[in-house]
Formats: sequence, C-alpha cells, structure tokens
Amino acid sequence: MMLKKLRNLDAYPKINEDFYKRTLSGGLITLVSSLIMLLLFLSELRLYLQTVTESKLSVDTSRGETLKINFDVTFPALQCSMLSVDAIDISGAEHLDVRHDIIKKRIDSHGNVIEVRQDGIGSQKIEKPLQRHGGRLEHNETYCGSCYGAEASDEDCCNTCEEVRDAYRKKGWGLSNPDLIDQCKREGFLQRIKEEDGEGCNIYGFLEVNKVAGNFHFAPGKSFQQSNVHVHDLLVFQKESFNISHRINRLAFGEYFPGVLNPLDGAKWTQSTPSGAYQYFIKVVPSVYTDISGHVIQSNQFSVTEHFKGAEAGHFKSLPGVFFFYDLSPIKVFSQSLGYWIPSYITGKRRSKRRWKSANIANFTHHEQLIRIILGRHASLRAPLRGLSV
Repeated sequence: MMLKKLRNLDAYPKINEDFYKRTLSGGLITLVSSLIMLLLFLSELRLYLQTVTESKLSVDTSRGETLKINFDVTFPALQCSMLSVDAIDISGAEHLDVRHDIIKKRIDSHGNVIEVRQDGIGSQKIEKPLQRHGGRLEHNETYCGSCYGAEASDEDCCNTCEEVRDAYRKKGWGLSNPDLIDQCKREGFLQRIKEEDGEGCNIYGFLEVNKVAGNFHFAPGKSFQQSNVHVHDLLVFQKESFNISHRINRLAFGEYFPGVLNPLDGAKWTQSTPSGAYQYFIKVVPSVYTDISGHVIQSNQFSVTEHFKGAEAGHFKSLPGVFFFYDLSPIKVFSQSLGYWIPSYITGKRRSKRRWKSANIANFTHHEQLIRIILGRHASLRAPLRGLSV
C-alpha cells in the first residue's frame, strides 16, 4: 500500500494536452532560461573553486632563526676560477669563500656550458712535489707541502695550491706571484686562468645566514681581513680590471609560495666602465603563507634599489664585484588562501573554509597597499622600485 502511494507521488503532475499550446515564444523563453541557469551554475562553480588571499600584519617576534638565500647568477665575462662568494652580517659572523652548497658552471661567450664543478682549479699534475723540508717526494714517503711561512703550527701541511692560498688568507697575506709556489706551479694555476680567459661563469646554490642585517657578495679573488678591513687578493690574477656584468636568473630569500614576486629575477646589468662595484640594497619582509589545506610556508618577500660605484682602471677604490646588502623589516606578513564550503555553494552565501586562529592580529582588507608600504614601494605591487640609490 505504501509503495503504491510512493509510486503515484508526483510533485509535478503533467497537464492535459488540451490545456496548453506550444508556441515559438515559449520555446525561446525556455531556451533563454536554460542558458541563464547554466551560466549561473558555472559562475557559482567558478566562485567555489576560486581561492582568494587575505593578509594580516604583526610585529615579528621570532628569535634565533636563520635566513636561507637562494641564488642563481651568471657572469658572462668573469671566469669561475676567479669568482668567490662571501657573506658577512652585523653580528660579526663571516662566511668567507663559501664553497659548500654552491655549484659553478663554466660557460663560453655564447652561454654554452663547458664544465660543471664544485669549486677549485683542478687536480694537480703527476709530478714529484716539493716537500716542506726542501727535497722532492720519494717512494713510500708521505707528502707534506710547505705553506711558505703561513703555517699555523709546525705540523701544518699545504699540499695543494688552494691550501696555500687558504693559509695566506688566514694570515691576511696576499699571494702576489703563484709561480713561485711549487703547488701552484705544478697545478698550472696561472696557466689555467689564462686558458679560461674570455669565459664566463654561472654560479648557483644557497647560503644559510643569521636572520640579521648583513650582505653577501660575488667578487674575484680570495677574501681575508687586513687591519679589520675586508679585502680580496687580486694581485694573483695579474689583471688591471674586472668585468662584473651579470644577469640574476633567480634570487629569493626563502621558499617560493603562491603570489610572491621576486623583483630581481631576470635582472641584467652590463658594465661599461673598466671596473667598479654594483650594489643592491634590499629590504626583506618576513612572510608566512598558509595554503587552503593548512600547509604553512615560512618565507620572505623583498624590495630593492640599485647603485653602481665606479673606479678608474687599475685603481680599485672599491672592491670590484656584485654586492647584496639586506636589512630585515620588523613587520611580518601573514597570508592565507581562503575558499568556500559546499553548503555555502548551495545556498549562495559566501563563507570561508578557514578562519584566522589568531584574534589579536589586525585584519586589513587592503593588504596589497599595506605590503607595498612595508616593502618601501610607491608603485604597483607588481612594479617594484628599482631606481638608483644616491
């Protein structure tokens, strides 16, 4: 009995054909109505699938964190054997001639890769090296090369040209004539530099530094401290000028997250004077991004200005190289992707999937303008300030 009632149940009973008439206008209304309903359905579906990003600001109270700097820079006229990377911050920490987590690619004048290597000049030639005591290495004898007065103790040995240069750097000495050093002469140090003349270098990797203001730079020669001044040993290359033309393929302070814009990606500068230093002044803004699934990414955004400091040929008033001076903003930006629940999609009322858990952070609807103010930009968020710094 119950099944019979359900079978006879009809919310839209059919009208007898004697009581209605098919017309052209009725068909057009049906077609137009169907199209409107389809468009409304697709519009609501698109709105449901679309996510928006809201941002909030707070004072950065984090302590003891590190800053990861990812870089990929090409020097079309500076060979890899000359190029070194240093990082220095205001806390006094120094990372000189950084080699770990950094890769160098030798490239020709057309940008084609010649060789990929970690660092250094290369393997030494097979010859009997000169021992520290003055004689040549004999059979079954352990090799211990001289550091040429730069030994920290009597037991120290310098078996390669790089080790001699490192020993000199730690002493704060410059190596003026590598051909007088047995290790450098055997490895063909100057010969290798001459062979690489006209080549360029693509250097990429990352630096892990303290989260305080500081700088990192790419410059020719080994760096060392002399009278509390940071200097590089340029005499070893026997050159009067260095071409620091460069292209920044990528520069980021932290991980990538949706919506982040790194203003120096793809930046290019060509040197027209004999030598000089190119400087980037960067303001780093700590940022926290939470995606729609709740995954949190700790990263940074930044703005930048630029300045070139020239020098006369043969007179290095400033160290030739590319310098990145960075400072940190005291404000942290919290960004979160928001979507909509399925009930919101059905009812047509907008309701975010996720809400901010922190109630003590002010909510700013015009977050792009605020972020632009913090970053020090006066133009559009997608047109970062890159003028000359006076």
